[in-house]
Amino acid sequence: QVQLVESGGGLVQPGGSLRLSCAASGFTFSVYAMAWYRQAPGKERELVAYISSGGSTSYGDSVKGRFTISRDNAKNTVYLQMNSLKPEDTAVYFCKRLTGSTWGQGTQVTVSS
Repeated sequence: QVQLVESGGGLVQPGGSLRLSCAASGFTFSVYAMAWYRQAPGKERELVAYISSGGSTSYGDSVKGRFTISRDNAKNTVYLQMNSLKPEDTAVYFCKRLTGSTWGQGTQVTVSS
């Protein structure tokens, strides 16, 4: 079955960086577009970025220019490099197949001084 395990979250000061990882299993990772989502307290889950099977990327307006999504098909892993972090980036971050329904447990990112 599809399994997604996110890691790499933590507490970081404004302006700092974090790199999230999502290890995938249970499906042929290389043929699927993968996405990162986030959900802040009291808000709806939103799409942050996605990457196609061929490596094309797309970003939400709020993270464009600061976040970078990438993938390593040999490791069945998708990454989210987050730079210039802001307090409003605080959320639980999840990965998912762009067209799938299975979610991982998420990883908490807190941006605070």
